[in-house]
Amino acid sequence: MVRAGLCAIVGSQDDLTVVGEAADGLSALDLVARERPDVVLMDVRMPGMDGLTATARLTAGEQPPRVIVLTTFHQDAYVFQALRAGASGFLLKDADPASLVAAIRTVAAGEAMLSPSVTRRLIDAFATGAVTAARDDDPRLAGLTPRERDVLTQIATGRSNAEIGEVLGITAGTVKAHVNALLPKLGARDRVQATIVAYDLGLARPR
Repeated sequence: MVRAGLCAIVGSQDDLTVVGEAADGLSALDLVARERPDVVLMDVRMPGMDGLTATARLTAGEQPPRVIVLTTFHQDAYVFQALRAGASGFLLKDADPASLVAAIRTVAAGEAMLSPSVTRRLIDAFATGAVTAARDDDPRLAGLTPRERDVLTQIATGRSNAEIGEVLGITAGTVKAHVNALLPKLGARDRVQATIVAYDLGLARPR
């Protein structure tokens, strides 16, 4: 019933097409391999292979789809595991249809999307120490230039490229170039993933 409802919502949009649905993680992997969708809506708890494992498998492949984890569960652990597995968005199932459709379009365009409540929980977890920072000698830092570190720190504050440029005294285009350079160095697919890395590395702290 849940899948039918999601299909109805997505399928009602002129610019979106549902190419298939799966009842478990393993079936989802097979379906994605056949259909090559742009975006996957992934549940967390499913029989057999769970959604977090399936997300990690999907995002580790070549030309992976963007994954939005959609669940009824509010536990912080699911949020952190989903984002670390490579998800580009995390929405609760009580989100309204417009928010769901907007999330799909957002991640399809190459951006990342988190519901406001999820973002607050993520930052709160770092603030309370539920997510610990990595050591200063983390090898991921060694590959970044000083300016890329500056940009990464600003990304973690949620600032746009233009806003980062104003803070650092460089153009938005230069910021974009730094972002494009640092993401693959960190193994991050988007700004949300980069933000998690920034907190992990101790480059950012909750205010």
